[in-house]
Amino acid sequence: MSDATSVDDDPQADMYPTRSEAGEAEPFVRRDPVVHSLNQERWDGPLGEDMLSLYERDGFLWFEGFFSQERVQPFFDELSSMAADAEIMESDGIIADPDTGELRSVFGMHRISEYFSELTRDPRILGMVRQLLGGDVYIHQSRINDKYGFKGSGFEWHSDFETWHSEDGMPRMRALSASLLLTDNNEFNGPLMLIPGSHQYFVPSAGETPEGNWRDSLKDQRSGVPDQHTLRKLATKGGIQAPKGGPGSLLLFECNTLHASNKNMSPWPRSNLFFVYNSVDNTPVDPYCGNNPRPGFLAERTTFDPLTMAPNSHLPWAAKL
Repeated sequence: MSDATSVDDDPQADMYPTRSEAGEAEPFVRRDPVVHSLNQERWDGPLGEDMLSLYERDGFLWFEGFFSQERVQPFFDELSSMAADAEIMESDGIIADPDTGELRSVFGMHRISEYFSELTRDPRILGMVRQLLGGDVYIHQSRINDKYGFKGSGFEWHSDFETWHSEDGMPRMRALSASLLLTDNNEFNGPLMLIPGSHQYFVPSAGETPEGNWRDSLKDQRSGVPDQHTLRKLATKGGIQAPKGGPGSLLLFECNTLHASNKNMSPWPRSNLFFVYNSVDNTPVDPYCGNNPRPGFLAERTTFDPLTMAPNSHLPWAAKL
């Protein structure tokens, strides 16, 4: 793996080239900090130096029992209602499992659920996110990922940033995901697996991105999947961890941390909320893969005030809701 930190920091340049038709490129050291708050601002938040250092080292933080089970139950109820609504199940923001046809993902939750929108503004979460990302943020993407018992398919190893950079035009590694467990996540029902330390390297992917790739990749991801040789090296170095806990537990993970999950072979469902925070100073440009931007329910191109979630209309792509 190469060290490419000496590359000129041109704000207009593609700092993370990937998906070249010429073939696989060598992974290189990330060109952005992991914790973006600088100097005294680094400690201006709820996370102490021990947690900040852990996030920098591993690329994620785990908080078991962050919310009560009663706080998250309404989300599971909403998911059940959506799965039973034939009209909703036919919309683009609803992704069916490729093997069973059951509900796999619901995107754009911060737009369709007031309860979810309120959760993204929880001051305890926002305090940590703003401290890690160094300022104001907005929701880039939100979703529920669901795996029915005996049925739920898995997700391939990937870096979210590689997709958001290539297909959405997110310029830099200044985003993170918050995953809130709605059900028990145990060793049997396909918990999220992460490779500690993998966020320190950008792993380019080979091959050009087909136009409209999102329609297939959300069911079976092929573009943007790291090669097995690199995965083996990173996993050998950092190991693999799968945080497990009950409903209300919270995982914060850096946008470039490699993660995956297995098929649910157990009788117990696994349902998790994901909401992606991006810095308002890192808003998307034209996709680096050269394709048209993905739909808004996958990549929000309107930033929101973090307290009111009202769109910031001064941005050139701001849209009326």
